[in-house]
Order: sequence, then C-alpha cells, then structure tokens
Amino acid sequence: MPVSPSSSAQAAREAVAGRLRDLRKMAGLTITGLADRCGWHHSKTSRIENALTGPTATDIRRWCAAVDAAHQAQDLIVQSVNAETMYREWRHQVQGGLKQLQNSSAQFFRDTGLFRVYSSTLVPGLLQTEGYAAGVLRTAARFRELPLDDSAEAARVRVERSRVIHEPGRRFVLLLEEAVLYCQIADSDAMAAQLGYLLTAGAQPTVSLGIIPTAARERTQWPRETFHVYDDHLVSVELVSARVRITQPAEIALYLKAFEELRSMAVYGANARTLILKAIEALH
Repeated sequence: MPVSPSSSAQAAREAVAGRLRDLRKMAGLTITGLADRCGWHHSKTSRIENALTGPTATDIRRWCAAVDAAHQAQDLIVQSVNAETMYREWRHQVQGGLKQLQNSSAQFFRDTGLFRVYSSTLVPGLLQTEGYAAGVLRTAARFRELPLDDSAEAARVRVERSRVIHEPGRRFVLLLEEAVLYCQIADSDAMAAQLGYLLTAGAQPTVSLGIIPTAARERTQWPRETFHVYDDHLVSVELVSARVRITQPAEIALYLKAFEELRSMAVYGANARTLILKAIEALH
C-alpha cells in the first residue's frame, strides 16, 4: 500500500528525531541527563525524540552543544525546517484570508516552466473560471469556518494568477478524471461557463488536456489524490487538513511515474471534447 504524503512528512520529522537521539546516545547521556544539560524537563526530550514535538532552532543548538556536536547544529536545523514545511496545515495557511493565499503563489507560478496537474476532484485552478473558482473557494471558506469570507476577491486573484497559461515559454499537461466534469461545485450557469472554457483552454498549443473516461477499462492506476508537479523539483498534494510539499527526488519520481500511467489512460482532442460536451448537455 503506498505511503501517504502526510506519512512522508512525518517520516521526515522522525529522521530529525532519530539523528538527535543518536547524538544523545553517542554522548552517553540518558534522556534526563540531556534534559538537565539543556535546562528543560525530561519529557521535552522524549517528545522530540519520538517526533511528537518539532524542535526549534534554539532547541537543536542546545541539544548539539550538550552532546559536544555543535558543528552539526546548522545541518540539523535545515533538515528540521524542511521537515516542518513539507506539511503545512490549511488553518495556518488561510489565517490571512483566501485572497492572500492565492497571491502567495503568484511568483512561484511565474518561475515554473512545466506544470503537470492530475485532478480527481475539481477543475484545476489553472483552468478555473471566476464563477467556478468562487464556488470552490466559498465552499472552502465555509468548511474551514473562516471569520472573513473573501472568496469572491480570492477567485478574481486566482483567475488573474492563472493568466500564466497564456504566457509564452511554458507548458501545461493537465489530466482530469471524467467525474470532475460532473462535480457541480457552482450553479448551472457557472458550471456551463467552466466546461465551455475547458473546450477553449484545451485547444491552446501550450496546453495538453487529457480526460480519463469513467468507463476506461483495465486501469493501470486507480484515481489518486489530486497533485501538482512543478518542473521536476516539487510535488504539491492537497489533503483535507493540509498541503504537503514533496521535494525528495525519489518521491517525486514516484509521482511522475503515476502521472505518466494516468496520462496513458486519458483521451485527448476530439475525444476529450466529446466528454466535455456530454457533461454540458447533462446540465440541462
């Protein structure tokens, strides 16, 4: 059974914890002995070693000083920061509102040359119309019980950010499960406009839009979690509770392998248009 992205993030935390534990043992210190040298309660040492609590940079410096390994502190701090940023809870990301969240990735989009997106749930943000995006973000605001619902403004920012799809020098390979076309996240008019835009966007020379038919036989990949691959450097996976950023080359390679297998099951061009038109007809 494949490891989940959240498990990968936890494994990264555990790797840091394991290195700290090994340093303590090599120094011949007990959990209590290290805690005494660091000036904190022994339960904190235990929580860090069991990856229940992520250590701060100060914690790591104290720990390394206590075991005469100060030269390893900076490397461990970098490893710990990477582990913690892999898994970012949505509640922290949306504290400044949905509009700010959309703005935060605008520069990153401009710096990316090849976008590969697989979605089993929604039309990808890169292809969303304003009405559809507003429906998606309004649902997110309600679900996360945000004190300020700025979904309408955030939708406009999302569409503006997505204009990158019209800029030269980039490529977009987008895969959707056919079920996405029937997930009515907005009203019928907004859904019709969204599906109509897929017909237009899919015809652009820089865009490869594939749809995996629900009736596809002998699938080599079952529907996966929605994920985005940016160049060959980052995979972003959206979970209910968090966004996971994957940067390990071996894990990225697995996602690229899955993407290519999913891509081989999709239909393109006229066949994809037929599926979209069928979904539009189902709205009436």
